[in-house]
This record gives sequence, C-alpha cells and structure tokens, in this order.
Amino acid sequence: MSDDRRQQVEHGRTTLGIELGSTRIKAVLVDEDLRPIASGSHEWENEYVDGRWTYPLVAVETGVRAAYADLVADVERQFRVRPTTFRAAGVSAMMHGYLAFDEDGELLVPFRTWRNTSTGPAAERLSDALDFNVPQRWSIAHLVQAVLDEEPHVAQLAGITTLAGYVHRMLTGQDVLGVGDASGMFPIESGPVDSAPGEPGRRDYDAGMLATTQDLLGERVPDLRALLPDVLVAGEDAGALTPEGAAWLDPTGTLQPGVAFCPPEGDAGTGMVATNAVAPRTGNVSVGTSIFAMVVLERALSTPHEELDVVTTPTGDAVAMVHCNNGASEIAAWARVFGRFAEAAGERAGTTAPSIDDVYATLLAEAADADPDAGGLLSFNYLAGEPVTGVEDGRPLLLRTPGARFTLGNLVRSEVHGAFATLAIGMEVLHGEHVAVDRMTAHGGLFRTPGAPQRLLAAALRVPVALEETAGEGGAWGIAVLAAYLEHTDRSLADFLADTVFGGDAVHVAEPDQRDVEGFQDYLGRYRAALPVQDVAAAATRTSAPTDQGEPTDPDAPADQGEPTDGAEPRLPAEQTAATEQKEPIR
Repeated sequence: MSDDRRQQVEHGRTTLGIELGSTRIKAVLVDEDLRPIASGSHEWENEYVDGRWTYPLVAVETGVRAAYADLVADVERQFRVRPTTFRAAGVSAMMHGYLAFDEDGELLVPFRTWRNTSTGPAAERLSDALDFNVPQRWSIAHLVQAVLDEEPHVAQLAGITTLAGYVHRMLTGQDVLGVGDASGMFPIESGPVDSAPGEPGRRDYDAGMLATTQDLLGERVPDLRALLPDVLVAGEDAGALTPEGAAWLDPTGTLQPGVAFCPPEGDAGTGMVATNAVAPRTGNVSVGTSIFAMVVLERALSTPHEELDVVTTPTGDAVAMVHCNNGASEIAAWARVFGRFAEAAGERAGTTAPSIDDVYATLLAEAADADPDAGGLLSFNYLAGEPVTGVEDGRPLLLRTPGARFTLGNLVRSEVHGAFATLAIGMEVLHGEHVAVDRMTAHGGLFRTPGAPQRLLAAALRVPVALEETAGEGGAWGIAVLAAYLEHTDRSLADFLADTVFGGDAVHVAEPDQRDVEGFQDYLGRYRAALPVQDVAAAATRTSAPTDQGEPTDPDAPADQGEPTDGAEPRLPAEQTAATEQKEPIR
C-alpha cells in the first residue's frame, strides 16, 4: 500500500484540500480512494484591531504556506518523495465576513471576519427589505453597514469576496465562489438558472433581491452585482493553478502550475460533504468553539426566521442553518480543571497523569449515568453573546438550587445539556416549519469520545444522530472530496458521496431515548426560565473588550479598545429615515 501511494504522489494522482479555520489552517492529501494519506497544519488566531476582529492578509499567506509545507514534510517522511503536482485541489474557509478590494486588487480595509456582529442596523434593514433573514455576519450586511456609516473606502470598491475566495484567487487568478460560500455573501436563487442540457444546475444570486438591494444602496454603490464573485456549483471548472499561484503556495519552486481547482467553498459546505449530508432530509451538527446544525430542505420555509440562516449545499440546494456562537468551550474548560486535578493528585501519589482523552472519557461516562435532567443543575456556556436566545453579552454560569443533586455526573451532564440547549431552541423553529429530518450526522472533537455526547444530542434534537467513520477528517478532507468530484460529474454529488466516498464506511446511529428526551425537556424549561440571569451577570461583570464576537475577551488587550465602531446607528439625516424605510436609496 505504501509503495502504491508513493507512486500516486510521484505521478500526481493525489488530491489536495486546504481549509482555513478560525484557529487552524489544515492541508490534507488524499489518495485515489479518497482516504487521507498525509496532512499538515498551522495554528493561527484572529486579532482585535481598532474595534474589529481580523486576520492580516500576510498571516493568510504565511499560514497557508506553512500548512502546505507541513503537509509536504509529512509526505516526504512517509513516502520519500516530494509532490510536484496533484490530480485536483480545492480551498475552503470560514464563511461570511468582508474582504474589500479596489480595482488594483489592494485591500481597502482590514479583513472583517464573521465574528464581527456589529452590523445590526444593516442586517435589520436588509432583512425587512428582502423579506429574508440576513444575519449580521453576512458579507452584504458588512457592505451595507459601511455605506450607512459613510466609510470613505466605499467609493473605491471594485470587488468583495470571502476568505476562501481570496485564497482561490491568489492561486488561480479566478474571482469565483462555490455556491455554498456565495450564499453567505448574498441570497441565492431558489432554482437553477441558465443551464444547458448536460451541465450542472447552475446557480446565481437572487435577481429580485439584487435589484431591491441596489435600490437601497443607490449611487453609493452603482453596480452591486459587479462587486460580487461569479457563482459556481460543485463539479464546475474553477480554473487552474497559475505560475504565480504555485509560487505563492510553494516558494521552493517544486510545485508546478496547471492543477485543476474546484470552486472554493465555505466551511459549512465542506462540513456537509464530510458528513454525507447534501441530500434533502439529511443534516449535520458541528460542535466546536461554536455549534451549528444544517438541514437540507425539501421545500422553502413558509416565512423568514431570525434564528435560521438559509444557505445552500455545494450544489445549490437550500439549507436551513441554526448557528450558535457558543459551543463546547465550557466543557473543555471543565476537562482541563479535572485533568489538572488528576495530574496534581498523580504527582502526590507518584502515579502517571491521565491523557486528556482519558479525562473526557471518564467525565462523559459519569454524565451517561447521571440524572436525565442533570439533577436540577443548570449550565450556560455563554463565553460570547448568543443571537439565538437574544443574549447580547454572555457569561458562562453554573447554577443550582439548594435541593439540586450536585454530583460529578450531573455537573458534566449539565454542561453537555447546556452546550446543546441553544441549538435545540433554534431547531424548534424547524420543527414548527414541519421540516422532515431522517437523521443528523455529528462531527467535532466532542464526538471522539463515543457514547454520551451522541446519545445526549439525539435526545436534545429528538432525531437519530449518526457518526460516520470519516466525519472526523473535517473540512480540508471535504474540499479534497469536492476537488475529486471534478472527474465524476456524470453523477449527482449526493450519489457520488453515498456510493463512492461513504459506501463502505461504518455508521453508528444513536436513537433518541425517551427517558433522556424527557429529562432534557425538563432541563430546557429551566434553562429558558433562567435566561434573564445572563443580563444581570453581564451588567455586574462588564469587560473592557466585547465578548459578543465569538471569542473570550483577551486579558492582555488594551483597556481602551472599547466597542466596535462600525455598528453605531446609521448616520442618516432624520428627514431621510422614513424614505429609507420605504426602500429609497441609502444616502
């Protein structure tokens, strides 16, 4: 097998995937059977600069290069050969945000990431005008907010894109996006457009909504459509690696141009691919620093819901997304506390400390046998604000009444319930829309420990929850699979995944247990009732930097950073306000 894979690397028959996550950039190489054979990574962190969360573009360049170099080093260690080309490649990244460029390709303002929930006035105005929920993190909300705030750079705008779109353009010279990533910039048409026989069902931005938004923007942005990247679906040609792109990725000169690229996608789309959840009635749940669930819809929702984003799969099918800013970070914090206790106790007794995986396994085993309702304990995982529950400034809390059963198992079960509670509240909106879900596939580090997390998630969502063997490979593997799909467009992406990619994989399914379901519903009732405590806690413990951006406050940040500056009320003349609400141009 090793010799065969060596020949695949040597002859360019492997496929490359690169994903830029919020804390790690990862590169994965897959063989002809789409199994990962090598990987590389680079850790990075966003910066809080002038009231906004950002990543410098130089950090993007050095980070992608470092992850690729780490991958190449892994290949050389295993197979004693250095790759010079690939069968195909692809790039994905965290969605949304705002990268604005002038006509010379120069960045006009620092990259504004999806964590900047400071575009409330724009998001509200767009949602009302379009009769479509436009979340604050979407690119169009950032653009409209810049217009409302009369930012000087708007006059120089020649194009905006996402992080994946930027990296793809550096590698191929093409200003395009996969439809899933594009759907986090601006709403997508509900059906295919301009498709010739035998072509993939092409998609584009919603023409009616473009016209309405153009009316709102007026002369400040003369041609909104010209600012947006072209939209491609999975399987379409998205260009090839240029000589300049090869040098950008691999300054050693070993990598040769000409590699075919698939459309760049967002992390939501690659997560759907990595969990085999692109067909109607399927969905996935991703649990990490944040937590989100996505369900592929059979029909349009009856009305917009601010709890739900409507985005698309990589082929353009509508997806309802429940996105929660807060995920498993509090569980991780407790695991570190108990891990340190075990380590300290081991030092005193002269025994070896358990690994962090053993700590998780022990804690979650206790949770599995705990009271179904967590014994009266209540946990909030709010390290940040939480739009789904209307919490602007979150605080992690552990609450209990004097009569609560405070045991280790109930503590951990409460933390797991707390991590899933906000997601469950958002998913209730889908239940109200009578959206059918056959099963959800879970992925994320929490599910490396089998048993309790999967079982408790099934109870919280009241649907079967599956774990695929390859789901843990993540978005870098997902975009590599989409790159490989370039050679398989004679089949639908759903069939390609089901038959070729996941056909032989073991699937572990947890059905909702009625006792767990009833216990979680009791817990959720107490959780809702206690939500006002969040406002009290935030008011009593104000911090010097905003905590509603998806990350905890940086303790080393300067005290005068203050709040983001671009979320102030729009500076519109009073006499224009009424006209603006009637969809007149923003001035």
